[in-house]
Amino acid sequence: MSAVVDDYPHMYIDGQHNGPCKEEQACNGAAGADRVSQMEKSYKDILTELGEDATREGLQRTPLRAAKAMQFLTKGYNESVKEILNDAIFDENHQEVVIVKDIEMFSLCEHHLVPFFGKAHIAYLPNKKVVGLSKLARIVEVYSRRFQVQERLTKQIASAISEALEPAGVAVVG
Repeated sequence: MSAVVDDYPHMYIDGQHNGPCKEEQACNGAAGADRVSQMEKSYKDILTELGEDATREGLQRTPLRAAKAMQFLTKGYNESVKEILNDAIFDENHQEVVIVKDIEMFSLCEHHLVPFFGKAHIAYLPNKKVVGLSKLARIVEVYSRRFQVQERLTKQIASAISEALEPAGVAVVG
């Protein structure tokens, strides 16, 4: 069985950030605007340090676009598994292994800030609680949209599932 989830928020680099946030002002309010503004300045400084002219036509809006992209790529810091699973956990007398394969994911390596891509595979043995398959993909997204290493990423996903569902067993391969 495979889960394909098409309901991820879309990224509008030149528009407003529309990803989910724990607190709306964290992304769209004064704090979010200040954060983007500060990152924009930092990206401009990086371009200048590299010897580029950050005011030339092709780079004028690059610092802002890069800041908004980084905000999107790290949106997992503003998301909560508890909120995602809110009313999606169901009591079921289901005792067969639930497997979701090929959950596409991407993250940023915490050592070099470069992207890495992969697929996560999740299996759990229910113990009276189950969750919709799309929610497992959302859990992967919460933890992959942070600075990561693969080993911690899979451990965090497994721990979140264990805490939420209290299954007889859980395995995550990434």
